[in-house]
Amino acid sequence: MKPLTESDVRRSFVNCSKGEAKRLGVPRDLDEQPWDHLDFLGWRDPGAPERGYLVAERDGGLVGIALRAAPGASRGFTSRSMCSLCLTTHTSGGVALMTARRTGEAGRQGNTVGQYVCSDLACSLYTRGKKQPAAGGDLDETLSVGEKIARTQVNLTAFIDKVIK
Repeated sequence: MKPLTESDVRRSFVNCSKGEAKRLGVPRDLDEQPWDHLDFLGWRDPGAPERGYLVAERDGGLVGIALRAAPGASRGFTSRSMCSLCLTTHTSGGVALMTARRTGEAGRQGNTVGQYVCSDLACSLYTRGKKQPAAGGDLDETLSVGEKIARTQVNLTAFIDKVIK
């Protein structure tokens, strides 16, 4: 992914108002992000932990999606959940159900799309082995890193399509 500026990030959002995009908490460390290892920029808002955001490149532009974590009880350490984007398994709340308001008329009517994703939205780093899930969270796969990246990108595109179409 190419490096982004705060202005790029704020202009990219498709499922919230311009005012909401202007007020959201953009990461302060944009220039320190591992851009070469990201399929999308994802973060949780430290001031509003139930909110998350992702920005991805798509069709030569950027698509930003505002997310909201569904409330729920944290699962125990022995319980595992799998991210539907990168297929990383996590223990102890490492995966959250995130919902995104759909764009257009559907979104104005309150329609949302839900997806189980890594709670920290660091799917790209898990896919590349740059970040490890909690103990016992990784599965043995025969796919190469390149194949895992391609799978994550396909899953990300499918999620974005559900939000914007």
